Amino acid sequence: MIMKIQESAENYLETILIIKNRKGVVRSIDIVNELEFSKPSVSVAMKNLRENGYIDVDDNGYISLLAKGMEIAETMYERHIAISSWLIAIGVNPETAVEDACKIEHVISAESFEAVKNYLTDINKSE
Repeated sequence: MIMKIQESAENYLETILIIKNRKGVVRSIDIVNELEFSKPSVSVAMKNLRENGYIDVDDNGYISLLAKGMEIAETMYERHIAISSWLIAIGVNPETAVEDACKIEHVISAESFEAVKNYLTDINKSE
């Protein structure tokens, strides 16, 4: 069961996962560059995520997701990929689809997302 946290925290966790998958390591400056947020904003967010047990930051400043942070990051990322793919498939401009998916992924219920995911799976099987 995913714990409900602020949308901004979900975005940070998802961004950490994306950067980790792309680069192998994550530092605060990578998040600053990815999200185009200020260094102080990212620093405050990382402190909050660390204090709440979502991430760990080692002595060299490398950020890693802890179990509950990873669970949220993977959930948000799965939603993002599925929803943006679905929107593109039904004719939405890819840039708009990605922007909208970023918003929808945080508010869609688990039940609705499962239904969308099952629908997409069924469509892909019938193609």
